[in-house]
Amino acid sequence: MTAWEAILLGLVQGLTEFLPISSSAHLRIVGELIGSSDPGAAFTAITQIGTEAAVIIYYRQKIGVILVAWFKALSGAYGKGWRARAGLGPRPGSVDVRHGRPGVIANPDAAMGWYIIFGSIPIVVLGLLFQDYIETTLRNLWITVFMLAFFAILLLLADIYGRRERELTTLTGRSAIGFGFAQALALVPGVSRSGGTITAGLTMGFTRKAAADYSFLLAIPAVLGSGFYQLVKTLGEPMPAGSPGWGAILLATVVAFGVGYAVIIGFLKIIANYSYKPFVYYRLVLAAVVVYLLMSGTIDAHGGVA
Repeated sequence: MTAWEAILLGLVQGLTEFLPISSSAHLRIVGELIGSSDPGAAFTAITQIGTEAAVIIYYRQKIGVILVAWFKALSGAYGKGWRARAGLGPRPGSVDVRHGRPGVIANPDAAMGWYIIFGSIPIVVLGLLFQDYIETTLRNLWITVFMLAFFAILLLLADIYGRRERELTTLTGRSAIGFGFAQALALVPGVSRSGGTITAGLTMGFTRKAAADYSFLLAIPAVLGSGFYQLVKTLGEPMPAGSPGWGAILLATVVAFGVGYAVIIGFLKIIANYSYKPFVYYRLVLAAVVVYLLMSGTIDAHGGVA
């Protein structure tokens, strides 16, 4: 992979990671078009460290508040029971509530820390169970085409019929797990991590902004965990023939960070005023274009996949 190809793939990663259009699908497709074939799941995971660093910087104040509150709750600062350590506050109708006595204190930020942990469980479990399929079979471009189109329709329906009333203060453990399973679906190129979780959020009645905020926060442990896992794994093994070198991976990661930060700012402004329909139409058009490229033999459905 040349430096220009690495810059292009980093640009693609940064532009598409936070939009509901699937960054892994774009890396897979663009890699084929520029003649580098499939850059691979490891390349995708490692370059996502760059975009996730952009999330951490953008949400740094919120993340700091969540971490402080979570550790304080865990240490018993808000009460000694499990509800206090979970940041949930007193149970409705409890003795302390009825008599106005001080007791368990609710802390939404501490609870959010737990919800991010709970929401991360599905992608960790499913990612480890199906790692071989994720890195090979599921990177077939015909599967990517189907996922692009199918989840475009789901996003459209969720955006039209979702109540869009709930804020993140109404998040529960059950809805966090729902978000988590939606995020796990993004292990398949074409689904989109943000697209899957935002679709789930809209379906559960969250506002566009709330669904996007939790989607970005939820991605931090999963993406960093996957990226550093692939990084350590790659360091411990010889580079396969034809795979991107370390210079290309580092360059793509840096580019993805810079572009990704700008995209976060723009995306959150867009969804505050507009619907997700443009992203739906884009996904459908992209799926049609990839079908044409596959049918014409311009690109290979399997690429470098064995």
